Amino acid sequence: VAIIGPLMTIPQILKIWMYQNASGVSLLTWSTYLFTSLIWLAYSIVHKEKTLFLAYVLWIIINILVVSGVLLYG
Repeated sequence: VAIIGPLMTIPQILKIWMYQNASGVSLLTWSTYLFTSLIWLAYSIVHKEKTLFLAYVLWIIINILVVSGVLLYG
């Protein structure tokens, strides 16, 4: 689940980066996802939760790709 969740967002990333089109993608929403992922990452580090750490590192990468794509192509 820690890997499948972030992988489900790949179609969104492909739409943004391959077609250079971020219409309909909310910068506020994805920025909030990024912010909350950073909080969960900190939690996983403090509590030494490897599964959460892996999941939220992946989510942070995904969120950065979406947010930067929205900023470039939105």
